[in-house]
Amino acid sequence: MAKRQVFYSFHYQNDVMRVQQVRNIGVIEGNPAATPNAWEVVKHGGDAAIKRWIDDNMRYHSCVIVLVGSQTANRKWINYEIEKAWNEGKGVVGIHIHNLRCPRNGLNTKGRNPFEVFDFGNTNMSHIVKCYNPSIYDTYNDIAKNINGWIEEAIAIRQRY
Repeated sequence: MAKRQVFYSFHYQNDVMRVQQVRNIGVIEGNPAATPNAWEVVKHGGDAAIKRWIDDNMRYHSCVIVLVGSQTANRKWINYEIEKAWNEGKGVVGIHIHNLRCPRNGLNTKGRNPFEVFDFGNTNMSHIVKCYNPSIYDTYNDIAKNINGWIEEAIAIRQRY
C-alpha cells in the first residue's frame, strides 16, 4: 500500500523540533515544512497569503494530523486548518507531542485538545475526532508503531460523518 499523504498542523515556533521527529519516522508522506525564512515571507503577505499557503499545501492530502503541543489549541491558523480539513472531508487526528524531547527546550506540558472548540449541533468535535496521548515512556516509538492506524481510523471516522 502506498504511503498516505498527510498535512501536518502545528504551532511552528513552539514545536518545530518535536514535529521534525514525527516527520523523521518516515512511514507517511507529509507536506514539506516551511523554512523559518519562507514562513516569514508567507506571514508578511498577511492573512490572505497564509490562507493561500495552507490551501495549496493541504490540497491532495487525505488526512490532517494536528501535532498537539502546549500552545496548539485555539490558535487561529490551526483552527482554520482543522475546519478546512473537516469541511473538505479529510480525516483529522490529533497526537500529543509534549513528551518528545526537544533539543532546545526538553519536554513540555500537555496542551489542551484542539478539537474542543468545534461543535456540531449537540456534539463536540472532541467526541468524534481522536486525539492520542502516546506513552510517556517511549513516545517516539509509540507514535511510529501506531501512526498509520491512527490515520486510517481518522479517515474512516470522517467517512461516517
